[in-house]
Amino acid sequence: MNYFDLTGKVAIVTGGNGGIGLGMAEALAEAGCAVHIWGRNAAKNEQALAQLRARGGRAESAICEVSDGKSVEAAFGKTLDTFGRVDGCFANAGIGGGGRRSFIERPLEEWRQLLAVNLDGAFLTLQAAARHMVERAGRGDSGGRLIVTSSMASIFGTARNEHYAASKAALNALTRALAVELARHRITANAILPGWIKSDMTEGLMANEKFVANVMPRIPMRRFGEPRDFGGIAVYLMSDASAYHSGDCLVIDGAYSLF
Repeated sequence: MNYFDLTGKVAIVTGGNGGIGLGMAEALAEAGCAVHIWGRNAAKNEQALAQLRARGGRAESAICEVSDGKSVEAAFGKTLDTFGRVDGCFANAGIGGGGRRSFIERPLEEWRQLLAVNLDGAFLTLQAAARHMVERAGRGDSGGRLIVTSSMASIFGTARNEHYAASKAALNALTRALAVELARHRITANAILPGWIKSDMTEGLMANEKFVANVMPRIPMRRFGEPRDFGGIAVYLMSDASAYHSGDCLVIDGAYSLF
């Protein structure tokens, strides 16, 4: 039996039209999984679809603002209309940043805006998927995978970006809570924490001498990871091999480690 053959399975990947999300979507498609990309940019969605289909994958896309309940409901309906079911949901969309203000200078509105996008987006997306999976379980078709993209900031913090760290730490806690609540339906929940990946997202950090000197020594790291490492863990978490792997936060820093 090939545990990593995902033929017949369907996964939603939010924010799957670029970067880490696209890397996960490509790996899932190559393993036989049908992929539905949710993204707010139509042009990027089409570009991502072309890449997935060029690899022989079955893929479609939907325009979706993940922090808007009606938009999520419409996108999920399109997923079901197109594929008939959902076996996995990667809540990958979110934002970071938020300016360079210190904690004591940050306005409440800015705090709430970033938390709303990161937390509401994951909540709405995972809730839609979980409802569908629980309903299927009631018909004797149990099983499902909920995966959220968190951040190393949730463990080590980050100066002048503390609201981002807070939102990602909340996603880690949500993962563990869902793992307990949904276990009886054979639905697993895990978080992927992007480690130190060679990408445009980390170039700025590594160019910051203070960050390298003061923060990097605190971070246990096997090697710098690469975007394809996320594809590997996405396929694993969707596969039968991960059926009993739930409630964990997996740090991808060139290898898999648990937090």
